[in-house]
Amino acid sequence: MLIWDHLTEIQQQEVERQLLIIGRGAAEIVPEEALKQKIMHAVVTGKPLKVKLGLDPSAPDIHIGHTVVLQKLRQFQDLGHEVQLIIGDFTGRIGDPTGKSETRKQLSEEDVKHNAQTYQTQLSKILDLTKTTFYYNSSWLGALRFEDVLKLAGKVTVARMLERDDFAKRYAANQAIHVHEFFYPLMQGYDSVSLESDIELGGTDQTFNILMGRTLQSAYEIKDGQVAILMPLLEGLDGVQKMSKSLRNYIGIDELPNEIFGKTMSIPDSLMTKYYELTTTISNESLHDLKRGLEAGAIHPRDAKMKLAKEYVQMYHGTQAAEEAEQHFITVFQKRALPEDIEEMTLSISQLEEGQISIIKLLVLLELQASNGEARRSVEQGAVKINEQKIMQIHDQITPKEGDIIQVGKRKFVKIKLL
Repeated sequence: MLIWDHLTEIQQQEVERQLLIIGRGAAEIVPEEALKQKIMHAVVTGKPLKVKLGLDPSAPDIHIGHTVVLQKLRQFQDLGHEVQLIIGDFTGRIGDPTGKSETRKQLSEEDVKHNAQTYQTQLSKILDLTKTTFYYNSSWLGALRFEDVLKLAGKVTVARMLERDDFAKRYAANQAIHVHEFFYPLMQGYDSVSLESDIELGGTDQTFNILMGRTLQSAYEIKDGQVAILMPLLEGLDGVQKMSKSLRNYIGIDELPNEIFGKTMSIPDSLMTKYYELTTTISNESLHDLKRGLEAGAIHPRDAKMKLAKEYVQMYHGTQAAEEAEQHFITVFQKRALPEDIEEMTLSISQLEEGQISIIKLLVLLELQASNGEARRSVEQGAVKINEQKIMQIHDQITPKEGDIIQVGKRKFVKIKLL
């Protein structure tokens, strides 16, 4: 074990710098002293740490909530450490049971491979892929013999598995827990054994799975087991629930620039600095100034949110798109004017009945809404306008005209072109 006093002053300063950056925003580091020892060893020897993140490729559409751990990975890369990014093509066939009240449907091998490719494309927007090593855990898990699997299962008791809150609740409620579900945390932990990872990142909902890696490394006699860095879960646009596509409270990194900008402007003021801290590259000094300015009233929350929205668009679509999205927002929302570059959508006269069409069918045909149900809710909520006139009745029949402008919410506009 390295002794702090044996380090030079420059080495001590570098260790402290890295600890400050790595610790920013983390909910928990287990154990903290081990992290300090690992960073000290990396600074003294020049050997980078191996930092692991596992991805279950069952849902490859990355949103801002997912980027919390990805931004932390990028910080490790900028500090000179190695990123081990594991595509769980083997574990993905089971599916992570964390937080689930029932057994998850298993993915096909084709689904897993398609989702893994999508992940890599999206990850390139955040990580430096030249400093990222991708692994597929089928490489080692698929090679295990049944004897090896039994040996792995023998490292952990059923009582330990039932410490997981989701398993405990299902067991207490007499709901099915299939034996293969117990193997998910075992396999995720075995990934850390195979790669001899120094650190594993994940959200606080992954605490059990990540600590399993440390447990198994010890069981397989790997010295100085991995450190778990657990990141907080990011609340979505509703300010309450964890950001999730299913709850429709998310900002997707692949969404259109205007959509990203507009959604960001609806983030609750109380969460703004958390979004800055966890999902952007803002420096610690600038973050401190932002918090102080907001608390003192020297910075208006709207202005800070505008800057954050522009930052997101720039990160995921580039500088020009960020400038255009900012101008679009100012034009449409601050000046209450229609945008100049409204997309035209063709509507065939043959799709009309005696020149008319229901407002619900029109919204779906113009791809402003994904389904009739979604269209009905938008009308009932007063979110639909035609030529700036609000439509309130779901049974309204519309007589479309060339050049009519259909609007849904604050960000979706279409100009009709009759054919």
